[in-house]
Amino acid sequence: MGTGQTTRKPRSQAKKKGYKRKTWLCNRARDTDQIQDDIEKAERTGRPADQIAYDDDLSGGGQFYCVETGKHFTDAKALADHKKSRYYKRRCKDLKEEKYTQDVAEWAGGMTREVLPPAHGKGS
Repeated sequence: MGTGQTTRKPRSQAKKKGYKRKTWLCNRARDTDQIQDDIEKAERTGRPADQIAYDDDLSGGGQFYCVETGKHFTDAKALADHKKSRYYKRRCKDLKEEKYTQDVAEWAGGMTREVLPPAHGKGS
């Protein structure tokens, strides 16, 4: 039997939970619909989505960018290794699916707009 603390400090678990939530949000990957928007924008403008001007703040100067996952890499070898990974292949498969729009959400929620025939025929 130890002689240590028998009860927890108040809010100790809440502090851990807040820290984990904050760090998770900072490192969160971009959503598939955001990436699909980027790809569509690149197709409309005719400018490749992975062409980024040199930036010292980004890893690898922003020159090695994976469009499908939205991540920057330090060199070409790291990018090539990433493109062989399971995460990359799964993300490419997800991007091939149809984009989730507001119309799909309304249809799934039962908010469809039905055009019903008149109940009592046309009035004279």
